[in-house]
Amino acid sequence: ATSKSTGVTLNKSAGQITLNNASLAATTTVTFTLTNSFLSSNDIVILSIASGGTAGAYNAYVSGLAAGSVVLALRNVTAGALAEAVVVNFAIIHCT
Repeated sequence: ATSKSTGVTLNKSAGQITLNNASLAATTTVTFTLTNSFLSSNDIVILSIASGGTAGAYNAYVSGLAAGSVVLALRNVTAGALAEAVVVNFAIIHCT
């Protein structure tokens, strides 16, 4: 991938996504789409930062959900730009 906004396809109920180490400016959010055939629009997606980044420097969250895809966001919450290959864990909770 060439940036942190590059889309990802991973067809699993849980996994890890390693983001590109492109610079992310201070207090800036980047979004990318995870395409995943396991997802329905009723599901819940849980995220956590696994590794690769400065501890406490990022927030990861879901900013949109549809059947087959979810938009994930990564925010640099520090006062400086960071260029790290952040690893994000995800898990899908299937709801009916």
